[in-house]
Amino acid sequence: MLAPAMPVNEATRVATLNALPLLDACPEERFDRLTRLAKRLFQVPVAKVTLVASDAVYTLSCSGQLGAPVPREVSFCGHAILGDDILMVPDARLDARFHDSPLVQGEPHVRFYAGCPLFAPNGAKLGTLCLIDHVPRTMGEEDIALLHDLATMVQQEMAAVQMATMDDLTKLSNRRGFEMLAQQAINVCLRMKKAASLLFFDLNQFKQINDTRGHAEGDHALVAFADVLRHVFRNSDLIGRLGGDEFVTLLLDVNRSDTRAAIERLRVALELHNAEEQRGYDICFSVGQVDFDPQRHDTIARMLADGDAEMYRNKAEMRAQRLPPQ
Repeated sequence: MLAPAMPVNEATRVATLNALPLLDACPEERFDRLTRLAKRLFQVPVAKVTLVASDAVYTLSCSGQLGAPVPREVSFCGHAILGDDILMVPDARLDARFHDSPLVQGEPHVRFYAGCPLFAPNGAKLGTLCLIDHVPRTMGEEDIALLHDLATMVQQEMAAVQMATMDDLTKLSNRRGFEMLAQQAINVCLRMKKAASLLFFDLNQFKQINDTRGHAEGDHALVAFADVLRHVFRNSDLIGRLGGDEFVTLLLDVNRSDTRAAIERLRVALELHNAEEQRGYDICFSVGQVDFDPQRHDTIARMLADGDAEMYRNKAEMRAQRLPPQ
């Protein structure tokens, strides 16, 4: 059979999945009721919510059979997360990707498969809501729309789980969420010998905005800065708000010059934002850049500490440049 390829954002995807308390979760009614509903509506023997981890496909919920892990290289769901729409296999015996799969040749004798990718808020595809039958079949437009609707309901339940790791104001990862994601990401970088850089941001003169214009205006500045970060950085980069006016970004598979170029793009984007908004103040930042060092940064906490120190060094340099000559 044809083993599924790796998504281009695999490091971020796996980090996103591992940051959610789902892989080791006990069965939950919130997901079980949806697989039961899917099984009944589509009249299939098996309906599952699956999670595609780095090496295997795990079952979060299953109605119709035992949900044992499946090696990713022989899985249908590993193929399903490579696209944005439903992967439908009317008869696996006639599909070059799956005809000789052990899942087709032996138990559970898969013939029909339909898997709808499940998206995290950052765009990463975590797994599928999938339907399995032991006889060939197909789906009409109404069935396809219904499977999309049920998958959206699964995503909403996943988002509810994720809320504990999200900053309410900016909708970025909070400190807990970022540290969980970033730790998994640097573990992947270490294993795959990939480079990474961390940027630790602090908004300059943010206290003055709060003190002179009120906390509502301060909140507006925080949301605006978060929006510019999203616009400038790639979908595969991890962005978080650590608290107050401190933000952080982990850039994956980059070199130092790539990171410096990203900082410059951020400065330009903020200049444009400030010119367009004209709110009586400019949003500007100090930043500390830290390149991932496998010998030093065994935890994301070490990278954050180094980034914090570099940020304060940058802030001191900027203050010194603004001092009048002595």
